[in-house]
Amino acid sequence: MKRPSPVKRLTLGLRGRLIAGYLLVAAISVVATAGFTYYQAHISILRTGQDTLLNSLRDTTTTFADDLPYPPTRAQLTSFAGKLASGSGFRIITVTYGTQSVTSAQGGPAIPETLRRDVTANRELTFQRVTEDGTPWLTAGTPITFADSRQPSGIEVYGATPLRSLSDAKAAVWVASQYGAIPALVLAVPPALLAARGVLRPVRRLQHGARRMADGDLTSRIKATGNDELADLTKAFNESTAALETTVGELRRMEASARRFAADVSHELRTPVATMVAVSDVLDDSADTLQPDMSRAARLVTTEADRLARLVDDLMEISRFDAGANTLIAYDIDVAEAVRACLRARGWQDKVSTDLPEPPVTARLDPRRLDVVIANLIGNALRHGAPPVTVRVTASEGDEDCVRINVTDHGGGLSPETAAHLFDRFYKADQARSRSEGSGLGLAIAWENTRLHGGTLTAANGPHGGAVFTAEFPRTPTAGDGT
Repeated sequence: MKRPSPVKRLTLGLRGRLIAGYLLVAAISVVATAGFTYYQAHISILRTGQDTLLNSLRDTTTTFADDLPYPPTRAQLTSFAGKLASGSGFRIITVTYGTQSVTSAQGGPAIPETLRRDVTANRELTFQRVTEDGTPWLTAGTPITFADSRQPSGIEVYGATPLRSLSDAKAAVWVASQYGAIPALVLAVPPALLAARGVLRPVRRLQHGARRMADGDLTSRIKATGNDELADLTKAFNESTAALETTVGELRRMEASARRFAADVSHELRTPVATMVAVSDVLDDSADTLQPDMSRAARLVTTEADRLARLVDDLMEISRFDAGANTLIAYDIDVAEAVRACLRARGWQDKVSTDLPEPPVTARLDPRRLDVVIANLIGNALRHGAPPVTVRVTASEGDEDCVRINVTDHGGGLSPETAAHLFDRFYKADQARSRSEGSGLGLAIAWENTRLHGGTLTAANGPHGGAVFTAEFPRTPTAGDGT
């Protein structure tokens, strides 16, 4: 399987997610800090600037009100408004007295009626922020009272000034917050890489250890460092690997003992079974001269002795496969002729139809092992399938330089459960029959012989019913041969 590129691994892998998560937290923190800083600066600038203007208006009004005659004339009110405009910081000053009203400059927003009512009712400095043509303004008003009685004189001073300077200050603070956030995010990258590396280092060690274990190295152990969750995971991995090594070692010893036992039993049975077969052949030859009961018993003994001899031979063959002692003695043969020879040797010419190519199909195979494969597949079809049974040989060229042998019957086909275990040793599709002509090893031996050539053996249901066994052999075996 193709491994992902480093860029894709960084994007989709744990490292990428850790770095992205760290930077996301850093970004949220920076943005939240910048936003809170801007909000506090905004409130502070607005409050400070506003208080400064209001205090200036109050102080200036108090200073110049002492020199204002009472009752004032319109000219005196105009002069008074000019002095306040130049000293209070408000751009526009409006002074009212009764029905008279003078303004120091034109433009600006009209004094809100609510502000006028509050000034008259509260008799103290009052302010209100308004917006005129998209520009924020600060409007304020204060009554002038007599110094001795603190009673209102009827003269009221109103001021209006734009808050653009304060808005510019707030904008500057916002820009400064943004420019401060960018370096903070950049400075967060190295800690993010270091944090990801610290997390991924033990994870990478676990990955390498798991790969070594998957490759069969059960002695793989990982050094656990620290006291965090990853260290606990590493210790658990080491404990699991040690337990698995112990269990697998015990299973391998048990499997080796079982194989040695089967091989030893088969070897020890070979001589007495050969003697039994020889004696049973003598009994079979003279069965016609015996009484009926003894004749049937003699033929039964002959049949069972032959079956036992085949079972012993199959066990010996399986034990050699398990021990790795089977080798190929391969040379170029005509596969179609090998099929014909197998049918002639077993007298199956009338039971099996063939579809063999006329031009010779040659392949470098072991004739004895090929005969075992063909005989087991045809014998299985004859015993468990239904006629007609057909053997077909085909060859392919190019990249798939191989030869295929198909054995087809027209029986009931294979159930999913049977197909899954068909090449298992001692497996019989009909478990209800404790005894049958087959040993349950034939297809397993055929599979082992096919695999020894570097080929494959598969089974499936045919399109028109019945089972189809396909043995595929490379023209040149991939396993070592004995030639």
